Amino acid sequence: MVKLIAVMRMNIWQNIRKIFQFESDDEREGFVLKETPREKKEAPQVGGQSGSEGDKKNSSATEGSLCSRQEGTENRGKRKKPVKVSRLQENRSSGKEAADEDGQNPPEKEGHWKKPLSLSWAQKHHNPDQVSSNLDYNKERIEEIYHLPLNKDFIIREFTVALEPPVKAFAVFMEGLSDKNLIDNQVLQPMMLFSNFHEQVDGFLLEHIQNRVLTGNQVTPHKEYEQIIGGINYGSTAVFIEGCDQALVVETKGWEHRAVDRPANETVIRGPQEAFGETLRTNTGLVRKYIRSSKLTTEMMKLGDVAQSDVAIMYLRGVANESLIREVKRRIQSIKIDAVIDSGILEQLIEDQPWNIAPQVMATERPDRVAFMLMRGKVAIFMDSNPYVLIVPVTMFDHLHTQEDYYLRPFYGSFLRLVRTLAFYVSFLTPGVYLATVLFHKEMIPTELLLAISGARERVPFPSVIEVIIMEGSFELIREAGVRVPGVMGATIGIVGALILGQAAVQANIVSPILVIVVAVTGLASFAIPSYSLQFSLRIIRFGYIVLGTMMGFVGIVFGLFVQMHMMASLKSFGVPYLAPMAPTTKSGGDVVVRIPAFSWERRPDYLNTKDDRLQGNIARGWIRKSTRKKK
Repeated sequence: MVKLIAVMRMNIWQNIRKIFQFESDDEREGFVLKETPREKKEAPQVGGQSGSEGDKKNSSATEGSLCSRQEGTENRGKRKKPVKVSRLQENRSSGKEAADEDGQNPPEKEGHWKKPLSLSWAQKHHNPDQVSSNLDYNKERIEEIYHLPLNKDFIIREFTVALEPPVKAFAVFMEGLSDKNLIDNQVLQPMMLFSNFHEQVDGFLLEHIQNRVLTGNQVTPHKEYEQIIGGINYGSTAVFIEGCDQALVVETKGWEHRAVDRPANETVIRGPQEAFGETLRTNTGLVRKYIRSSKLTTEMMKLGDVAQSDVAIMYLRGVANESLIREVKRRIQSIKIDAVIDSGILEQLIEDQPWNIAPQVMATERPDRVAFMLMRGKVAIFMDSNPYVLIVPVTMFDHLHTQEDYYLRPFYGSFLRLVRTLAFYVSFLTPGVYLATVLFHKEMIPTELLLAISGARERVPFPSVIEVIIMEGSFELIREAGVRVPGVMGATIGIVGALILGQAAVQANIVSPILVIVVAVTGLASFAIPSYSLQFSLRIIRFGYIVLGTMMGFVGIVFGLFVQMHMMASLKSFGVPYLAPMAPTTKSGGDVVVRIPAFSWERRPDYLNTKDDRLQGNIARGWIRKSTRKKK
């Protein structure tokens, strides 16, 4: 038993050391603060390898988009001749192909033309992960994948392509995700009225339908069922044609979504009044409205083994550090999970230290703020069906700033930042300092105020710490109730509940009036913090300082500040120190508490180690130079 207790104590001590221990860059793979010239020279170019792989995929897709009437199972390594429509019609009319003894169509030698493979032969010999040239086999495979007829929202529409002789086909789509008007106008009508063009198809059927018949803005041929199913689940329509061993995936997205609305949580008086929605392409388009540059790059990837959610990484090519981009992609691609429903889950999966209470990733709903961060050299992470965009890396000062600070004049923005800095300390120190002063350091209170506090607490039956806990707990209940109650009732409950509870508690001699003032000031200060994540962390830290102030007075408060500063100084967000540019101090440390003028934003933050650190010219106001020359 003694050994077991000793082992448990050792494990607890090791976990505590991990939380407070500084983690150097050499012990982990990731984005480092500075790179040597040799590392910059040897670093691979972002997107170089992906570009070559994309070219190979495009070439293979183009090569495989030709409609084939034969099965090449015996010679898969060789390139097969695609079937032309004219030859297809000759084979159909002549009917010279002979079946084997079992009534099946065996694969012929390369160069021989034949009918589509029979269903029995395709079921026996074809790869189930790829599209077959047999239409009935493809239909059975789709029904098997989507468990038809159990899935009532999955639609299979069979039709005939208007050729002589006619060619059978079917389209599959998900009801509720696809726009039926787009399917009718861009898929079914063009293919079913194909003969009205009075044009001889002297080429390959699939290629001709893709390039000259279907009117969708994105029509892509795919051979693998995995890619086809991914498109169907995202609102596209897949078209299977008899005799073609590929399917055409047509973009017909048309689900219901919320329009661009005003920001709900990051409201400003001066600045754009639009926020992100739940549509990925709309969100990326909102950012491109602010940065109309070809350097703005968006990379797509899938997240979740089952959900297959779309995630977009946006950065400014030629500005953002390549090591940072690679680290963001590495962390997202290494996630092994069935589904990521919200960006808050993704934030927890990619942050450096999940057990640290400080927020290490910024979530914003404002497109202008994302554009501003991208211009500074940071990376934005978009997630489909989510109105919040994640920004990395971030510092503690990013959570204390708002985008409105940069839209106002320097004096106005600096004043607001000073107010928020004061609110930052008041929001978690005030109750603890009050208890430390009342319990341990009464000599610091003026005599008149001390007599007033003593007189107010004369009939209160509880100790001061119990009073604080009762009032803080009641305030948290009122705050949570105001958030969860829908509509206008939430704000009403918050105001009325605070007034009624505070007045009733004072009249019932449960708490003193001075304590109601302390708790109210603390709550107002927490509301002044613009970042919800930082505000939540300070609400939790506040109770820790209440305990320290009750037990050790100002010594406990100083000890808590020391531990908190040590944890924040050792914390990093994607390789960037959390207290940068103050600790460590850098050249770009001016724009932290005091907002510098807009014409002085000459350099990007040097703690990001951007490829191009110049944000604007040395003289941003060119008209000053011209007016000076005229005076001379």
